[in-house]
Amino acid sequence: MSGLPDKPKLNRHFRMQWEETQQNHVLLYPEGMIRLNSSAGEILKCCDGTQTIDEIVTTLETKFNTTGLRKDIEAMLTHAFQENWIV
Repeated sequence: MSGLPDKPKLNRHFRMQWEETQQNHVLLYPEGMIRLNSSAGEILKCCDGTQTIDEIVTTLETKFNTTGLRKDIEAMLTHAFQENWIV
Protein backbone atom coordinates (compact mmCIF):
# COMPACT_ATOMS: atom_id res chain seq x y z
CA MET A 1 0.00 0.00 0.00
CA SER A 2 3.04 2.26 -0.09
CA GLY A 3 2.64 5.55 -1.85
CA LEU A 4 -1.13 5.68 -1.53
CA PRO A 5 -2.53 8.90 -0.08
CA ASP A 6 -3.78 8.69 3.51
CA LYS A 7 -7.19 10.05 2.51
CA PRO A 8 -7.58 9.44 -1.22
CA LYS A 9 -9.70 11.76 -3.30
CA LEU A 10 -10.58 11.94 -6.95
CA ASN A 11 -8.10 13.91 -9.02
CA ARG A 12 -9.69 17.24 -9.92
CA HIS A 13 -9.10 16.50 -13.62
CA PHE A 14 -11.62 13.65 -13.45
CA ARG A 15 -15.35 13.67 -12.79
CA MET A 16 -17.21 10.53 -11.84
CA GLN A 17 -20.82 10.14 -12.83
CA TRP A 18 -23.45 7.46 -13.37
CA GLU A 19 -24.11 6.71 -17.05
CA GLU A 20 -27.68 5.51 -17.30
CA THR A 21 -27.27 4.22 -20.85
CA GLN A 22 -24.29 2.07 -19.84
CA GLN A 23 -25.65 1.23 -16.37
CA ASN A 24 -22.33 1.95 -14.68
CA HIS A 25 -20.13 4.71 -13.31
CA VAL A 26 -17.61 6.40 -15.58
CA LEU A 27 -14.70 8.75 -15.06
CA LEU A 28 -14.83 11.68 -17.43
CA TYR A 29 -11.76 13.71 -18.37
CA PRO A 30 -10.95 16.12 -21.20
CA GLU A 31 -9.55 13.41 -23.49
CA GLY A 32 -12.27 10.84 -22.95
CA MET A 33 -14.05 8.50 -20.60
CA ILE A 34 -13.14 5.47 -18.48
CA ARG A 35 -15.87 2.93 -17.86
CA LEU A 36 -15.72 1.55 -14.32
CA ASN A 37 -17.00 -1.81 -13.16
CA SER A 38 -19.40 -1.74 -10.21
CA SER A 39 -16.70 -2.49 -7.61
CA ALA A 40 -14.40 0.26 -8.87
CA GLY A 41 -17.30 2.70 -8.87
CA GLU A 42 -18.20 1.88 -5.27
CA ILE A 43 -14.59 2.27 -4.15
CA LEU A 44 -14.05 5.57 -5.96
CA LYS A 45 -17.32 6.97 -4.57
CA CYS A 46 -15.65 6.68 -1.15
CA CYS A 47 -12.59 8.64 -2.27
CA ASP A 48 -13.73 12.08 -1.18
CA GLY A 49 -10.62 13.13 0.75
CA THR A 50 -12.28 12.67 4.14
CA GLN A 51 -11.94 8.92 4.66
CA THR A 52 -8.78 6.95 5.35
CA ILE A 53 -8.25 3.67 3.56
CA ASP A 54 -9.22 1.85 6.76
CA GLU A 55 -12.47 3.81 6.84
CA ILE A 56 -13.15 3.07 3.17
CA VAL A 57 -12.70 -0.65 3.85
CA THR A 58 -15.03 -0.48 6.86
CA THR A 59 -17.62 1.54 4.90
CA LEU A 60 -17.71 -0.95 2.03
CA GLU A 61 -17.64 -4.07 4.20
CA THR A 62 -20.56 -2.65 6.17
CA LYS A 63 -22.46 -1.58 3.05
CA PHE A 64 -22.17 -5.02 1.48
CA ASN A 65 -22.41 -6.97 4.74
CA THR A 66 -19.16 -8.84 4.17
CA THR A 67 -15.54 -9.00 5.30
CA GLY A 68 -12.20 -9.55 3.62
CA LEU A 69 -12.41 -6.75 1.06
CA ARG A 70 -9.18 -4.99 2.09
CA LYS A 71 -6.91 -6.71 -0.45
CA ASP A 72 -9.23 -5.95 -3.38
CA ILE A 73 -9.84 -2.37 -2.26
CA GLU A 74 -6.13 -1.71 -1.84
CA ALA A 75 -5.42 -3.23 -5.27
CA MET A 76 -8.04 -0.98 -6.88
CA LEU A 77 -6.76 2.10 -5.05
CA THR A 78 -3.19 1.29 -6.09
CA HIS A 79 -4.31 1.02 -9.73
CA ALA A 80 -6.31 4.26 -9.46
CA PHE A 81 -3.31 6.04 -7.93
CA GLN A 82 -0.97 4.76 -10.66
CA GLU A 83 -3.43 5.96 -13.30
CA ASN A 84 -3.63 9.35 -11.52
CA TRP A 85 -7.39 8.97 -10.91
CA ILE A 86 -6.87 9.67 -7.21
CA VAL A 87 -4.47 11.92 -5.35
